[in-house]
Amino acid sequence: MKRLYVLLLTLFLVFVFSVPVFAFENIFGGYWNTRAYTQRDFTGDDSEDMDIQMVDTQTRIFYTAKFSDDFKFINKFEMDAIWGGNAAKSDYGDIGADGVNVEIKNSYADFTIDSFNYKLGVQNMKINRGFLFSDDFAGAVITYNVNKDIEIPFFWIKAREGYSSNVGNNTHRNSYDVDIYGIYPKVKLGSVTLRPTLAWATSKDASWFGDTSNSGWRNQGAADFDKFNTYYLGADVDVKVGPASVWFTGLYDFGTIESLAGGEDYDAKGYLLALGAKADVNDVNLHGQTFYAAGDDDTADRDIEAYLTPIGKGMTYKWAEIMGRGPIFDNDWSNGSPGDEPTNILAVNMGVTVKPVKKLAVTADLWWAQLAEDNPNGDKDLGTEINLLANYKILDNLSLDVLAAYLFAGKATTDWNYADGLVKDGDKNPIEIGTQLEISF
Repeated sequence: MKRLYVLLLTLFLVFVFSVPVFAFENIFGGYWNTRAYTQRDFTGDDSEDMDIQMVDTQTRIFYTAKFSDDFKFINKFEMDAIWGGNAAKSDYGDIGADGVNVEIKNSYADFTIDSFNYKLGVQNMKINRGFLFSDDFAGAVITYNVNKDIEIPFFWIKAREGYSSNVGNNTHRNSYDVDIYGIYPKVKLGSVTLRPTLAWATSKDASWFGDTSNSGWRNQGAADFDKFNTYYLGADVDVKVGPASVWFTGLYDFGTIESLAGGEDYDAKGYLLALGAKADVNDVNLHGQTFYAAGDDDTADRDIEAYLTPIGKGMTYKWAEIMGRGPIFDNDWSNGSPGDEPTNILAVNMGVTVKPVKKLAVTADLWWAQLAEDNPNGDKDLGTEINLLANYKILDNLSLDVLAAYLFAGKATTDWNYADGLVKDGDKNPIEIGTQLEISF
């Protein structure tokens, strides 16, 4: 019987690797990096609770079965490892090897019929530069291509399937579903690109939705909500003029979150504004940006005025390396800051990139940030951060990054609140140093 199975498997593999070659094109790609870095005093004091010094590796393998220009099957796999780790999820196994750790990052069908493009499955989407959403998700994106200058994507993000929830009973499980629906059109008007946004996050009963219960809504005082309907209205604007470009994003969230205990409902009404610009002159790039995300001036009332995303997950906007969980070493962010999920913050950036030689780019960025509303200690200032990054292109697909970041910490970073009511005034400035080798193909 085993011989029969082996024979059948052999015949199947011969069929797979011979016949389909005439039917579709196999496309492979990927990304790999290894990072070695140190993060110190992210607490703003001498406790060393957030200090880390480690090496990790990330591998992504992309495979696309292209049947035609109008029909593709896309897959992306990811493997993460901390060197010297154990059998935990983020590691390859004992001594950082011989483990099984493969994530299915994306797997979806991409096909076009007439003027409509369909993407069904586990995929990635960025909405409003990540201020609203930038993550992998299970769902669908259906885009109506009006013409070469206008496209209208409709998206559905399945944030939670209630039937699979551990709700302690077998009744009304559909009520625990959490869904996000929206529209994100793209209109080109000469040198201007406009992308309005309308999104709706909804659930009949979110009380068992762990990701929601741990989200910013809870942190802003909504401790016992049940049904919620929140809406997002906004737009992206991009303008290009010669060597310069300017961008703007504005978002407003509003809606009602009903109380699980039957008390007074919570009203959401927060907003975010962001503006940026860059200009390329010869081998010099000048860039800058600022963004403001509203905070809540009173967490004891039922008005949630802080800007918050639908489910406490999905928003990803990486900015400063230390305060904003920057794009190079994104392990953590400094105390007091919202990290890469901006809320209750005002941040300002100025930077320059120069190319002293053909394969080398050096970038210097200055960031200043403060909270929009005082923290419990009455502090706002997060600090001023300097980021220095050198990128050297060793080969066409191989590059090396070297980064150093230093935060002149403000009181909102160095002060800690403890359960016993004490407030500790720290005096340490966070620092981050590291290097990264990366391959893309």
